[in-house]
Amino acid sequence: MGQYFLWRFAMRLEAPDFSKTKILVIGDLMLDRYWHGDTSRISPESPVPVVNVNQVEDRPGGAANVALNLVELGSQVTLCGITGDDQEAEQLESILTSKSIHCIFEKRDNQTTITKLRVISRNQQLIRLDFEKDFSLLNSINYQLLDISLENYDLIILSDYLKGTLGNPQEIIQQAQNLNIPVVIDPKGTDFSKYKGATLLTPNQSEFELIAGKVTDDNDLLCKADRLQSDLQLEALLVTRSEKGMMLIQKGKEPYLQPTQAKEIADVTGAGDTVIATLAATYAATKDLVFSSKLANLAAGVVISKLGTAAVSRTELQIEIDGLTAAKHGVVNEEELIALIESAKDKQETIVMTNGCFDILHPGHAAYLKDAASLGDRLIVAVNSDDSVKRLKGETRPINPLEHRMEMLASLSGVDWVVPFTEDTPERIIGRCLPDILVKGGDYKAEDIAGYKDVTQNGGQVSILQFKEGYSTTKMIEKIKQ
Repeated sequence: MGQYFLWRFAMRLEAPDFSKTKILVIGDLMLDRYWHGDTSRISPESPVPVVNVNQVEDRPGGAANVALNLVELGSQVTLCGITGDDQEAEQLESILTSKSIHCIFEKRDNQTTITKLRVISRNQQLIRLDFEKDFSLLNSINYQLLDISLENYDLIILSDYLKGTLGNPQEIIQQAQNLNIPVVIDPKGTDFSKYKGATLLTPNQSEFELIAGKVTDDNDLLCKADRLQSDLQLEALLVTRSEKGMMLIQKGKEPYLQPTQAKEIADVTGAGDTVIATLAATYAATKDLVFSSKLANLAAGVVISKLGTAAVSRTELQIEIDGLTAAKHGVVNEEELIALIESAKDKQETIVMTNGCFDILHPGHAAYLKDAASLGDRLIVAVNSDDSVKRLKGETRPINPLEHRMEMLASLSGVDWVVPFTEDTPERIIGRCLPDILVKGGDYKAEDIAGYKDVTQNGGQVSILQFKEGYSTTKMIEKIKQ
């Protein structure tokens, strides 16, 4: 399936202007109701906490939460779905219209609007009560009664919660295909064939495995995703993988692996709504799925730190972007390094990279690294793992373990980022980082240096620096032995 790659932004890393995007959302509508109160005693009737409710809060849920996320970003939104003809539907519509969301509800007098009641105390959810009697719809939404013109929209989102609204989405998918309008779907259930022909599906890994089978590793995921994408004639598939981040598979392109943005989790409710809304709005504005998935991942990191169904504003998203691009120094892992390089590239900073074992750090190393740092704005030092050093230098090496060698390098003022690699040569990691300048010390021909081809083909250069005479790790070890 090819190596993963992380896209380098040609533009400044900034949330796009969503205000001109017009998005149609069709899906299962819900009202999320919250009862907040204090808990100070246990019920004498049974061993359960007694909550003294002092605040009642209603929020849009399901497809309505997707619409709310879109409008918070700044998009122009129309929302379609099925409700009962009841007070809950009126409350839901009132909340949404107050947010400038155009609502087209098919209200059925034989249904009750889905309502989910959560009892909250001290920022902890104690219980959830679902009111959705008889909402297993036999008839999906009547697209003819919606009286909407698809050509007025930049993108369509289908938000499926398996309540029956989207029992037959092919009619809307085919109409959108004829008009060349992207259709992005948050899928559910064990039959994805009804989504055939969509632009993008965004299942989480559990949902994906229900369809494609249990995944053993990343390569297996890629193979199964490629097969599913082909079977359903999708343009792309985005699999969200919790702490493992996201994987985007696009037709005819290399897969894109997006590491997760670690956050303290308060509540994952509605995180999938935030992901699809941010991804769709960004794609409508930029037509770039990689950029869109990156911003969706950042937005998910924000929303899981909030309690209950929530939305992320463009301002919050920009703050998250700025936080990601803030310079981090010292020892980093490979995924962190790639993100930092992206940020540096956005700021037009020149990236310099070198590598070595650096077993016993001496003045020769310090002088060499100082010279390397002077060639650009950021210096990356890739360090051989202990096993790699042993294979290259013999069983008695390294003297210092990897962690100690990296910490010593990170303490040097000219070094920005220190990253380990496990192979005998740094060619693979250099190929991922693609620095502007690749530096090596010693008597080499530039074309013989690992990474030369990747760097030069990318427009970079390779520079040879001479080590300071009189210093050698091997000679130092021999002197100690003597």
